[in-house]
Amino acid sequence: MESRIEQDLIAAFRQNFEREPRLFRAPGRINLIGEHTDYNDGFVMPAALDLSIWAAIAARPDRRLRIRSLIMNEVVEFDLDEPDARPRGDWTDYIRGVAIFLQQAGYELSGADLVLDGNLPIGAGLSASAAFEVSAGFALLANSGVPIDRVELAKICQRAENQFVGVRCGIMDQYVSCCAVAGSALLLDCRSLAARKVAIDPEARLVLCDTMARHQLASDEYNLRRADCERAVAVLSARIDGISALRDITFPQLMRHADSLPELVFRRARHVVGEIDRTLRAAAALDAGDIKECGRLMNLSHESLRDDYEVSCSELDLMVDIARSIPGVYGARMMGGGFGGCTINLVEGKRAEAFAQAMAERYRTTTGVTPSIITCVPGPGAGPARL
Repeated sequence: MESRIEQDLIAAFRQNFEREPRLFRAPGRINLIGEHTDYNDGFVMPAALDLSIWAAIAARPDRRLRIRSLIMNEVVEFDLDEPDARPRGDWTDYIRGVAIFLQQAGYELSGADLVLDGNLPIGAGLSASAAFEVSAGFALLANSGVPIDRVELAKICQRAENQFVGVRCGIMDQYVSCCAVAGSALLLDCRSLAARKVAIDPEARLVLCDTMARHQLASDEYNLRRADCERAVAVLSARIDGISALRDITFPQLMRHADSLPELVFRRARHVVGEIDRTLRAAAALDAGDIKECGRLMNLSHESLRDDYEVSCSELDLMVDIARSIPGVYGARMMGGGFGGCTINLVEGKRAEAFAQAMAERYRTTTGVTPSIITCVPGPGAGPARL
């Protein structure tokens, strides 16, 4: 049974390009814990959402790539062989960058018409950008008859976002969009890219609460945070052997060398080193069935993101404060790059509905804004939706 998105996408493709497409989808993601650790070679614990970006594609006989986004309501055309291609500074960079970097990696792409749509909120911290990249990359490779290595596709999509779009993100978003397992979170080592499933207590629910705030700071501030982390590594690697990323620093080592770091850089490093430890302990807690301990670590994660990493905002802090006052909440924290978007809440299953109602009412009463609230079902990674 086709979803409404599939039906609308097929209809739009037929109207624009007068052919029958193949459909592919790539999910957004939640991250239970492990924020801003991926680009520090650390650990994260994400899961895929059952919300996605969808791509409809059909081959062309030439070397053109023609893209339409139903979300942006625009059609843009590119030449796959254009020399010295430069970013436009808009949504098309995510797709075009992936095509360019796939070809640089040795994949021979065919021309294509491509239409994209989705039910994944843009700018909510659910990694719509990675879902755009992965859905387009998966579709372009399939359209070209190229076998798809999911981990390699994730790496190429990340490289496109880093070097073409200009956002210095880590690997987590693209990896989970490509490689997620339905029904489970993943504990991902962002250095080795080894991952294992982490079961979430079936009596608990993951509830996303969208502040509806979209502050225009995230990309620039994201890059600044990464630069702060690199400054910390540059200083500490001169004092401690074997340091190539903050993942290699223990908390006692960081504290021992705190005076060698500027105060701001020290606080950035303290968040990352602490967050990596919290992520590993949260996975162990879930393995042991200790959901309360996982929730406690999520609470600590938010406080560190707010105070040391300084990527929260008033709306996120308000939403976390409200959540922690509602019965049945094990833990609550901001999620994603920051400066708006969503909180992730670990909630007792039988109280999830009451939690959603209370959150919506209290947030609306305080801000005048009605939040979007979604109870998450961990979904599978990217793949074909209709052959």
